[in-house]
Amino acid sequence: MWNVRFVAVLAVLTASIGGACAAVTDYPNRPLRYVSASGPGGASDIIARTVGAALSELLGVSVVIENRAGAGNTIGAEIAARATPDGYTIFGCNIASLAVSPSLYRKLNYDPDRDFVPLGMIASNPNMLTIHPSVPATTVLQFISLAKANPGKLNYGSAGVGSSPQLSMELLKLQTGINVTHIAYKGVAPALVDMIGGRIEAIFSTVPSVLPAVRRGKVRALGVTSSHRDPDVPDVPPIAESLPGFEVVSWQGLCTQTGAPQSAVTRLRSALALVLEQPDTRRRLADAGFQPHVMPADEFANFIAAERVKWAKVIKAIGIEPQ
Repeated sequence: MWNVRFVAVLAVLTASIGGACAAVTDYPNRPLRYVSASGPGGASDIIARTVGAALSELLGVSVVIENRAGAGNTIGAEIAARATPDGYTIFGCNIASLAVSPSLYRKLNYDPDRDFVPLGMIASNPNMLTIHPSVPATTVLQFISLAKANPGKLNYGSAGVGSSPQLSMELLKLQTGINVTHIAYKGVAPALVDMIGGRIEAIFSTVPSVLPAVRRGKVRALGVTSSHRDPDVPDVPPIAESLPGFEVVSWQGLCTQTGAPQSAVTRLRSALALVLEQPDTRRRLADAGFQPHVMPADEFANFIAAERVKWAKVIKAIGIEPQ
């Protein structure tokens, strides 16, 4: 009898172990959903399509990009946070959704710490101040002088309230005392269309988002928000050369939901690290104006926490009231 029971228990354990191994090695066995919090053409969208294609090839499944722009990237974050935590939804988390929005909104429908598990940083890049060619300024200082001479008459667009481009202009306003009017868009693409069309005078945006328009001469670049020159626009000076201490760096990463199977989290982290080491992926990111990073998940989590503290202080100093 004991031998019969032993054999039966052994069979159950063997089946369980075999099933667990199959679950690990079987992942992923269907398409991944990649939620991007920007519209087509935005920085998060460019990252999603580049990294998504590389992940698809490595993992052997389709990676479907889902653009959910608006409200300072919080719409996309909320949708990703509410998805079933099965490891099949990944989210293009960034400075706006995880570091800035907690200080801009009294109530978020997601919790950056509770709802997301960082998979790793992907890239960073500065923002760039660009203007319509009809605006009589060729330097940041000339733009500042023009704005001071015409308080409230110049309009600037951004990818939305709380986006790093919007905060870049608000920081510029704080440091210089200029008064320019903010017009929030659902992503950088419609803002850029309106500026090219002459309906607004200026935008701050990530370098990758506006680089094609700069290269075609559709807009004029005045300055970048990094402390050093950007290799994609080496002739564009850092704003810090005119305003010492001015610096804003936008960053992009990848997250999944808390509660996702650890086997899926581990697989996604290793896959992301592998694709970011691929010369082709790094070249594609660099060609689009991004500076690729390989930042492990634990380090990325600490970085996000530090960024949240930093931007809370900036938002308070600027005087932006939580919405």
